[in-house]
Amino acid sequence: MEERERRPGKKVVDRSGGFGERLLGLLLDRAHEMPPQLIAPMIADEVAGIGGRDVSILLQDYARELLVPLPGQRLLVGEPEEIADSPAGTAFLRATPVEVAQADGVRMYLPLLDGSDEVGVLALTLDTVDDDDRRLLRRLASLVADIVVTKHAYTDRFFQARRREPMSVAAEMQWSLLPPLTMSVPQVAVGGAVEPAYDIAGDSFDYALNDNTLHAAVIDAMGHGLDAATMATVAVGAYRHARRAGISLADKYQYMDQAIAEQFGADHFVTAQMMELDITTGLFQWVNAGHPVPLLIREKQVVRQLEGPTTLPVGLGGACPSLSEIQLQRGDRVLCYTDGVIEERNADGQPFGEEKLIGCVNQLEQQEGGMRAEALQLSHALKQERGGHTSDDATVFLIEWRGNPADHPPPCRTEA
Repeated sequence: MEERERRPGKKVVDRSGGFGERLLGLLLDRAHEMPPQLIAPMIADEVAGIGGRDVSILLQDYARELLVPLPGQRLLVGEPEEIADSPAGTAFLRATPVEVAQADGVRMYLPLLDGSDEVGVLALTLDTVDDDDRRLLRRLASLVADIVVTKHAYTDRFFQARRREPMSVAAEMQWSLLPPLTMSVPQVAVGGAVEPAYDIAGDSFDYALNDNTLHAAVIDAMGHGLDAATMATVAVGAYRHARRAGISLADKYQYMDQAIAEQFGADHFVTAQMMELDITTGLFQWVNAGHPVPLLIREKQVVRQLEGPTTLPVGLGGACPSLSEIQLQRGDRVLCYTDGVIEERNADGQPFGEEKLIGCVNQLEQQEGGMRAEALQLSHALKQERGGHTSDDATVFLIEWRGNPADHPPPCRTEA
């Protein structure tokens, strides 16, 4: 019998595989019709059932600088924790559990993963931790992430917890429009970041992985505020509609062009980069509609700018665009960005520029968390280099081709 089970006065806790399956099954059954405000107490109850205590659910804030506690009955609600400098932040960035020894036990920080995108961190304390605990808690954290993502669709509580400052109406529209900021599968990964988080307006990006093709677009609507946010919403909506209709890249441009022109008139436009990546072969194709030129990153260094034919921005009635293409190598990344990244001016009035952008990319250290950590690191590094502020929308979007086989699902992992 284990030492923790022999302690006088200690409750013997069953953490066997069968018990874990029953516990997770009961949690899933209870969650189906559970109102959002009772999710936190339910999770705390289940953690108590395996001998855990001091449960916190930490969600990333919109600026992606802090992990903020979700309020709720039976939850431990402390101060926000910095993503860049805390055990919770380490678990979040690396997408791996972190254990911290304390006087009264072990504090566990478990990443809440929705697919490959991160929701936040589940924190709890146990007297002691063994491999049975670790296996069960990983599964519990996965289920908690799915529950949080499902419930957040019909409550404002999770949105409110993540806000650290007032958000503009335009930013509210843009955050509702964005897909998950990161996506990672064995064949391809994407990661994006938008600034200023609480006042973003005309910048956006979108992507979808349909069979063996990754479709992606980065857009920048002219202007500021609600006008730009409305235009960006129409542009992304038209792009999604065209993408789901299965039409070509060139036809997507013309469809979006017509939608913007009809809705806003000839004096409004949206710059756009529309892309497709064959995840089996690495063939990358794109259409540039007045957008900054993407960068090709190989072995952590920018090796070239992806120059090619351009057409007029969306909405200005440009000719049918020519496609550009390049054969990627395994591990290559393509960085797309909006002009707000390079046009931000320093105290002397000098623009940030492409050279400094390339320098920042080349100096980035490879992060253990992969794309999710590196897209965040790049966005924060660029913001810092620009003086810690963003006067215009500034968006970065990374695509990494991994080149792994895509014709069969990965094998199930067997855990001892």
